[in-house]
Amino acid sequence: MSSGTSDTTRTGPGPGTDGDRTATGATAPDPETAAQPVNAGQPSDAVQPDVPGSRRKTGKAAVAEEPATSPDSAPAPASEDTRTSKAVRDGEKTEDDDRAEDDKKAKDTSKTEDGKQAEDGSRTEKGSKAKDSGTAKDGKDAPGGADTDAEPADPWQAFGPAPATVPGRVRRATRAVGRFLVHEWTLATLGSLVLAVLLTWPTLRYPLYTLPQDFYDPALQAWQIAWSGHILLTDPAQLWQANTFYPESWSFAFSDTLLGYAPAGMIGTGPEAAMLRYNVLFVLAHALATLGAYALARQLGAGRIGAAVAGVSYAYAPWLLAQAGHLHVISNGGIPLALAMLARGHGWSLRYGYRPKRRHAGWALAGWLVAAWQLSLGFGIGLPFAYVLAGVVLVATLTWYLRRYWIRPVRHPFGARLLITDVVGGLVFAATGVLLSIPYFTVAEQHPNARRSIGDIDIYSPPAVGFLTAPAESRIWGGLHEGARAALPWHPEMTLLPGFVLYALALGGLFFSVWRLRHRLLLLAGVLVSMVLAMGTRFFGGTFTYVPLVEHLPGWDGIRTPGRLMLWTTLLLGLLAAGTLTAFAMRVREIAAQRVPAWPGPWLRTATLLPLLLVVVEGLNATPHPVVPPQPAAMRTVQGPVLVLPSGQNLDQPVMLWTTTKFQDVVNGGSGFTPVKLAETREATQTFPDPASIDHLRRLGVRTVVVPRGQAAGTPFELAVEMPVDALGIRREEIGDAVVYHL
Repeated sequence: MSSGTSDTTRTGPGPGTDGDRTATGATAPDPETAAQPVNAGQPSDAVQPDVPGSRRKTGKAAVAEEPATSPDSAPAPASEDTRTSKAVRDGEKTEDDDRAEDDKKAKDTSKTEDGKQAEDGSRTEKGSKAKDSGTAKDGKDAPGGADTDAEPADPWQAFGPAPATVPGRVRRATRAVGRFLVHEWTLATLGSLVLAVLLTWPTLRYPLYTLPQDFYDPALQAWQIAWSGHILLTDPAQLWQANTFYPESWSFAFSDTLLGYAPAGMIGTGPEAAMLRYNVLFVLAHALATLGAYALARQLGAGRIGAAVAGVSYAYAPWLLAQAGHLHVISNGGIPLALAMLARGHGWSLRYGYRPKRRHAGWALAGWLVAAWQLSLGFGIGLPFAYVLAGVVLVATLTWYLRRYWIRPVRHPFGARLLITDVVGGLVFAATGVLLSIPYFTVAEQHPNARRSIGDIDIYSPPAVGFLTAPAESRIWGGLHEGARAALPWHPEMTLLPGFVLYALALGGLFFSVWRLRHRLLLLAGVLVSMVLAMGTRFFGGTFTYVPLVEHLPGWDGIRTPGRLMLWTTLLLGLLAAGTLTAFAMRVREIAAQRVPAWPGPWLRTATLLPLLLVVVEGLNATPHPVVPPQPAAMRTVQGPVLVLPSGQNLDQPVMLWTTTKFQDVVNGGSGFTPVKLAETREATQTFPDPASIDHLRRLGVRTVVVPRGQAAGTPFELAVEMPVDALGIRREEIGDAVVYHL
């Protein structure tokens, strides 16, 4: 029996303690766990003031815990004072039970003397901090107080970690933009664009007046983009019936169409807009080629520096500087980009092999669509790409089948969704090729001279020395290789140097690389095969190489320049170089790991960037940018059909550009071949104006002839425009700097 009166029940146990039973049925506190009395500093005989529902207790009395009751336990006898104190606690228990119904964890709690919470997490009531047996500090009844939500501060909180702050919308948006700007692919895209502007300069210096290389083929291609955009907006059914080469049909298919650039052709009208459009696309084509080759190298497993070398060498190889006047050749970035997307969609890497978890049908579909778009830019580059892609699909399918059922039979998952995507994407790609080839087969049938004979191909086939010869447009090697170019029959298509730095890096990639040995040998085989095919008939007459392609594969008889297959040689050499630079960068990191701090020094960093800088320097150009002859004012007003004199292959191509204001029908035109009717017209109009030429033009349907004085200078037409025409039944007028004849 504890000290004090026998009818007194002590309350306020320390949290988590069980006391012994008293004579009145209450629980005596455990000596080790009993809470300290509030009046510990008062005399032992001091008592608290009488408060309803509270009991007097001496300072020596320990606080006892109310025993937890259960449905099976019988109530213990209690005195009157105990029942009074129990009534107060019952009121507290009722509120605690209400809270317990919400969180399903009902427990009886008792209030400590300083108002702290018990272990079960129940809150004390405001104003009811009992000092001993349920008595509030202010002398009020505990149930009469108000609840408080404030929790006491944890004294140890200052030593813990700072609470995480939840960023607002502005900060989250800022962080998202920051992550996007520093992402690898954002930096790669921006770097490709900046490099394209710098390495093609001064293309964008006067984009409304100049064209790169010359104003012959670039003027033709600027007209092609303008025509496709114009006709798709006005009369799509007449796409292939262009306004040039009148009265020929299917004239838009007389050369590669760059149809994939048609959306750009829908913006702006006139020659200035066409030239601006061409120059912008010329720069963007270089950027896309860099980004595409970079993406392919990264997907195959190369590091960033190695992939950058592959991208720059692919887009700015010295031999491509001679092709600056051929946008359909420069526009080759869709080839490596499509291959990279297809490899990414199928979870395949040259370095890591097939990884099923990285499959993604969306990337595969995007790869097929990019491949179809690349094909729409022209068959000169797109046709070999189509055959290569078909071969890759065939080999991949055969390899997968053999490994699944015959060689090391392991059931690697492929997925129905990816299979359906490949089927749909392949059909889209094939349909694009078939639909675009129909006009070309029609032209080949109507104009047999459009087909390329073995003799035509022999004229443009480069010798082996061409692989070591740079074009005149190369700022580094152009002047040094002038003598070697003079020995080539047609040096614009025979100077095929991909870069001496690239040769050296690719050679090193055969011995020191992250690629497996069999992959290096396959890349080397691809390099050799593509170089042999690029030689055309110069490799043992092409009997077993290029000639069978022309004779047996559809479309190859329309390609007269085999040297452009050097594009594949350059890409494969870049992948070999990327492998060796990646291995070198890994070795640099291993050396740096032994340093303190583990960071490569300036010399090591310079060593990793030096190959990239050398490749960039070797790609510097000296490409001319001549001013295009301005459009005569008469071309903005006269109606078609029109003949502009003098006429010739190079003279007619700027005329095609002049028609981009009204797109009136013109007899003039320049392409890879000359139609018979155009050749006859040029011959018949050498003596214009005379009765024979006028009759020929009237039979052809031509009613207007325009002779720009600037074009006629130095030709027989310079004097002919001054001759009287009254006796010829035609009328002459001058519009600006041109003489216009109305027939």
